Amino acid sequence: MTEATKEREQEKLVEALKGPHYYNISLQGYGAEACYMYISKEAFEFWSKHTEENGDQDAIKYIMNGEDKLPKEVNDIEDLEVEIPRDAMFMHDEDENEVGYNWYEPKEEFDRTWGVTLDANPRLVIDKVASEDFGADYIEDVYDDNLEEFIQKVDEDSNSEQEIWWEDHEYGNKYPEKGRYICQVVSEEKGTFFETTIETPTLFDQNKLKFAFAEAPNGEDLIYGVYYDGEEIYNEGGDTNGKGYYIYFYEQDF
Repeated sequence: MTEATKEREQEKLVEALKGPHYYNISLQGYGAEACYMYISKEAFEFWSKHTEENGDQDAIKYIMNGEDKLPKEVNDIEDLEVEIPRDAMFMHDEDENEVGYNWYEPKEEFDRTWGVTLDANPRLVIDKVASEDFGADYIEDVYDDNLEEFIQKVDEDSNSEQEIWWEDHEYGNKYPEKGRYICQVVSEEKGTFFETTIETPTLFDQNKLKFAFAEAPNGEDLIYGVYYDGEEIYNEGGDTNGKGYYIYFYEQDF
């Protein structure tokens, strides 16, 4: 290869490395939307005993249908298999002429989370694309494997000198006071919880990608944010499918 040819090849390489570059980043797997609300001692005592003995189906029916019912109509909910005492109707105010709250905006809610859980080892997908436009043409794979494998790769490549986590994201760690009675409503979901396209002046650098996690009120670790080169990346939205509702009642013990 002549010197002139080498120079042209070098120029082509330099030109190819010039930005901007665009990368689509997504996190996929299992997670949930979870609502946390305070309830009275009376409601806790009734529902915790009932769900322990009979499961959570009656609690789900009440929470999902109470928004259309006056207190006096609650026990007429179709297929309800328990007589709910008035002081256990935590989705209703004291006003007998008001229907209940819906689970998206419940009474006494103190936190709501939506995200992928670390325990489920989500999948990280990074593709190089032609532009930041929605549906931009795919160019090539950068990474497509479990997040745990990506973390191990970064750790090995950097000889354990690169930290991949940013702990205690501002939206996490909202713990209620000890002794408060809690109802947690969970819509379990599967799919894409985070997706966006970033623009970079140079080729993608795995050492610049970080994940912020924190504990949800129930102690579960969730990914609350994704960062690249020190800046939090805006989540353009995911696409998940609901897998079912679950209800938990507990007393805050720490």
